Amino acid sequence: MDVRHLQFFIHLCDSKNFSKTAAAMHISPSALSRQIQKLEQEANQQLFLRDNRSVELTLAGKKLLPIALKILTEWQQYQSLFNGSDNELQGEIRLFCSVTASYSHLPELLSEFRLRHPLIELKVSTGDPAQAIDKILSSDADIAISAKPEQLPNKIAFEAISEIPLSVIAPAGISSFADSLQSDTPDWSSIPFIVPEAGTARERANTWFKTMKIKPNIYAQVSGHEAIVSMVALGCGVGIAPDVVINNSPVREKINRLRLAPIKPFELGVCCLRSQLDNPLVKALWDVAESKAISR
Repeated sequence: MDVRHLQFFIHLCDSKNFSKTAAAMHISPSALSRQIQKLEQEANQQLFLRDNRSVELTLAGKKLLPIALKILTEWQQYQSLFNGSDNELQGEIRLFCSVTASYSHLPELLSEFRLRHPLIELKVSTGDPAQAIDKILSSDADIAISAKPEQLPNKIAFEAISEIPLSVIAPAGISSFADSLQSDTPDWSSIPFIVPEAGTARERANTWFKTMKIKPNIYAQVSGHEAIVSMVALGCGVGIAPDVVINNSPVREKINRLRLAPIKPFELGVCCLRSQLDNPLVKALWDVAESKAISR
């Protein structure tokens, strides 16, 4: 079995996109497809279900993934014994991100990182994205995935990896304010709003309210964007949330996006204390994030 085939397989399991994996592994998509087919022939199993739009692991593929990770890690450790690689980076990084970011952006970031640095252990914690900067400043995390605030503290380094639009959303079903929303000139003072408690998304919401000349009737201030979408789906009010959270929500079919003045998107990226860039472990993950930013 070719170890390189396992590297392709592991990366594809994370990206679920032949083009992304091909670009990251410096190979053409057609060549990648052939290498995966060779691995499937060796395994005598179909590892992926693929069509023009999606790539999904089969049961056999899911069974192979932990085995492939173990083989690759042990192979790289074996090589380090004889290649003068005593300086192979080892240790632990504490990473903080939101629940949504943990499956929308983190897998792509970590897939390449794990291949480059298999001996670095990542300790991931999730929570309200508004806490990300504070987690870094208080040294509760070494690095975080965060939205860039309007005022970034001087001691924080930030590298953008994606742009995140926000939307105003309303319940798709029956609500006490449905008739008001159908009006050409809604009485916004009678419509309850559910907004982020803090953070960049709240900053964007406040700016949008000023642009729309709305004095919002705040029904709830919520920590965690996922809860905003859920509360809107239940008919509690109109909400403002990042599109990446809406698109990944299990209740996304129960909400509608309102066609109103756009809200300024925010930059999503990785951040850490500038002093932490001297930490080889943090710098290793930062370099991967930088490469992702360049390829955007």
